[in-house]
Amino acid sequence: MTDQRLLDNGRLPASTEMSPKQVVEKTELLAHIPAGTKVYVTDLGNTPEDMIVSACRILQDSNLTAVPHMAARRYPSLAAFDQRIRRLTQEAGATEVLAIAGEAQTPGPLTCSVKMIETGLFDALGIRRIAVAGHPEGAPDIQPDVIRAYLTRKHELAASSDAEFRIVTQFGFDPYRVSLWLDELREWGNRFPVHIGVAGPAKMTTLLKYAAFAGVENSLNFLKKRGGAVVSMLSGYDPETMVSPLETRVTSQPASQLAQIHVYPFGGIEKTANWLHGRGSWSFHRSSSTLTANEIA
Repeated sequence: MTDQRLLDNGRLPASTEMSPKQVVEKTELLAHIPAGTKVYVTDLGNTPEDMIVSACRILQDSNLTAVPHMAARRYPSLAAFDQRIRRLTQEAGATEVLAIAGEAQTPGPLTCSVKMIETGLFDALGIRRIAVAGHPEGAPDIQPDVIRAYLTRKHELAASSDAEFRIVTQFGFDPYRVSLWLDELREWGNRFPVHIGVAGPAKMTTLLKYAAFAGVENSLNFLKKRGGAVVSMLSGYDPETMVSPLETRVTSQPASQLAQIHVYPFGGIEKTANWLHGRGSWSFHRSSSTLTANEIA
């Protein structure tokens, strides 16, 4: 019997992400993404709110599920935070968000994702699914005990919220390390489904840049040692080295909270889509049961 977290073909379903500018200015890229797919809308702090809202509206109108990033520290006031949610829900039709701490030169009153959730505004203003960040390789500025305390608090908030919660992680390249982290989460009492971040197919030079920025150089070094640094640099990165072991974990460990992959399209949306279609994580010809699995994962 196929695990209910997997698609009918035994593959993990996948979400991806795009910048607001990509969505608004390159709408032709959306044709590569199957209906119902979650598309996270990034916010690096340099994009006007109007463009973020427009991007989410375009995604929703394209039968995709917009998941805008909401970075707590970037809101100068509670009023600005309130306004952003209202615009995303009322103007763009969004019902999901990714709640993260984010970075800002002058942080506002909301210092972390927990503080955003504690306001109750997500529930009050129509957000029905909340993704929170996960870091299989640790967070450089946060101690493990603090991360655990934040996760416990998020579970407390989820218990009194109408929204469904999930964890979406930073990308990495070491499936063994991810597996150990998933075991640790379960020991901590985690009950949220987990979507594991995966880098899509890309040149190694591109991955080196993003890995340094995201603080996952150790995971990338594992990849290079396993495949041979020269070969990896020449041939590029094959995401199957990460995803196939994750799918094996789902089938071999029924209690695993791993539910989906989230693909960072460092090599571009088209290249990422071709890989996901080819492996069967995305399909334009899904059965109704597959569509449901993809939409609710």
